[in-house]
Amino acid sequence: MNIVNFTPVSALSGGLLIGLSVALFFILNGRMIGISGIASNFIISKDNRIENFLFLIGLILGPLIYNIVLDKEINISISSSVILLTIAGILVGFGTRLSKGCTSGHGISGISRFSIRSIIATMTFMIVGIITVFITGIVWIR
Repeated sequence: MNIVNFTPVSALSGGLLIGLSVALFFILNGRMIGISGIASNFIISKDNRIENFLFLIGLILGPLIYNIVLDKEINISISSSVILLTIAGILVGFGTRLSKGCTSGHGISGISRFSIRSIIATMTFMIVGIITVFITGIVWIR
């Protein structure tokens, strides 16, 4: 059994930071965190435009600062197929609208409020993700 990726300290630290961020965002802004909602509101609405912009910039700067401060490379592999990325983006956007929120909104903010809709949405995200990994795993093995 390979337990190289078992990192309980960093996982706990990350979870605590995410929880603290969500709580602070709500206390300071009176709004729940959901990346798709914040991104959509930044583009469509004039309300809270600066706050939404700063939040989105923080999502970009966070990993860059991590990389600079700890001098660790962040390895992410994404398909180079423009068609595949476009289809994936459309499906994610459709799913986000269909479920009235994204994984961060439902999974972090919604579940912490014991929202039944968020619990069901998060369970759906997880089940579909597991099935997708299983199917793509079989395809890659062959």
